Amino acid sequence: MDGEGDGLRDYHGKRDFGRTGEPAGRGAPGEGGAPGEGAPRFVVQIHDASTLHFDFRLQVAGVLKSWSVPKGPSADPSDKRLAVPTEDHPLEYEEFEGVIPAGEYGGGTVIVWDHGTYEPLSHDRRGRPVDFAESLAHGHARFRLHGAKLRGEYALTRVRTGPDGGAGADPAWLLVKTAGGGRGQRTPDPRRARSARTGRTLARVAAEDGEE
Repeated sequence: MDGEGDGLRDYHGKRDFGRTGEPAGRGAPGEGGAPGEGAPRFVVQIHDASTLHFDFRLQVAGVLKSWSVPKGPSADPSDKRLAVPTEDHPLEYEEFEGVIPAGEYGGGTVIVWDHGTYEPLSHDRRGRPVDFAESLAHGHARFRLHGAKLRGEYALTRVRTGPDGGAGADPAWLLVKTAGGGRGQRTPDPRRARSARTGRTLARVAAEDGEE
């Protein structure tokens, strides 16, 4: 998966920051203060765009690595959720909540359903810690979430890199709650779910923050 340079180039290339209120992001990893300091962050946003879905993002090497999760994270270890990788987002996106104007990439309403910190848990076969970005590049990463709603151990696993395992097609991942401890909130009805930041629903954000 790309580092900040290539990843944010994709992010910037898809957006007109004269129209959208989404953050452009700082120029360098770790520049400035929070949210780049301390334990790595995660955020789960509900995004009512052309399709209603959840966006799952993990802070890795100065950006938010991002996946679109159509059904949202599950607290049930037997429930494997499809996660489709999208472009890297700037760290400031963790706080973004509002309405992306119609006609812009991802146009629609966004709320922050959950956010917090996470602990990387990836190890090699001898039990030695593995760099988290490296574990993602190899297609399997484990981590423990400390959120207001999501808690406990999860894993992201790449299950396809192309037709019959070859290159050339969009990769698919699975986001799975592991059997490790920690209970989180069940996946909500996205239209009734409330923001972890403001307590607002999608409908209320659309009404208050939408274009006049």
